[in-house]
Amino acid sequence: MSKRTSKARIARSSGSSKAEAKAARVTGTSKSAKLKSAKPKSAKPKSAKPKSAKPKSAKPEPAKPKSAKPERADLLPVGDGRMRCGWARNELSAAYHDAEWGVPLHDERKLFEFVILEGMQAGLSWDCILGKRAAFRAAFAQFDPVKVARFTARDVARLMNDAGIIRNRQKIDAAIGNARAFLAVQKEFGSFDAYAWPFIDGRPLVNRWSGLKQLPARTAHSDAWSKDLKARGFKFVGSTIMYAHMQATGMVNDHLVGCFRHKALARGR
Repeated sequence: MSKRTSKARIARSSGSSKAEAKAARVTGTSKSAKLKSAKPKSAKPKSAKPKSAKPKSAKPEPAKPKSAKPERADLLPVGDGRMRCGWARNELSAAYHDAEWGVPLHDERKLFEFVILEGMQAGLSWDCILGKRAAFRAAFAQFDPVKVARFTARDVARLMNDAGIIRNRQKIDAAIGNARAFLAVQKEFGSFDAYAWPFIDGRPLVNRWSGLKQLPARTAHSDAWSKDLKARGFKFVGSTIMYAHMQATGMVNDHLVGCFRHKALARGR
């Protein structure tokens, strides 16, 4: 083989080697590019945002209708077509209403009884006092103001242990003090009756109410009397208490016009 031929082969083989190397480089580059492009993108985990659970708006329950208290009847049937004031709803209060309430009273011991009982009623119901009336009478010496005025600490202790009455120390002390003030009024005016009635000019005040809600709790007359009593040392004799006393002792006729007692008392019966 000639030297020229062998050189040509060497040149071809080296050229082909270079070409192959170059092709390999290109192929490798393309492969690596493909591999790079083929790499899956690492998916960033989505931060799961906690769904804020919206509280379900509770449907408001329909308001239950308030059970309305039955209104007290202004008048109650007595029988024979007659009607009675609606506050006298039981046997005890009905008997008191029919025989005593609103009847003009001039007896000294009875007047003193109502001074005590009305004072004891403060903050309580009249039915409560009527139910304990007999026990009060026994505890307070049959409502004799002379005897009550002489009560001592021993009597106070006895009264505080008497379950039949209102065991309120202030009211008990007031009852004893009122007995002494009652005697002082009798000494000054001759009688408690002579002192009390001039506050309404000596004659019962006759009102004409058609409903219980119209009855006043106090008046200018009771205001004036209460003020004078307090100045004389009486206790538990506020204007409202003294107006109740005026109703009870007939200084005022507050029976409803539809009540059978209104007309009878207006006629002086």
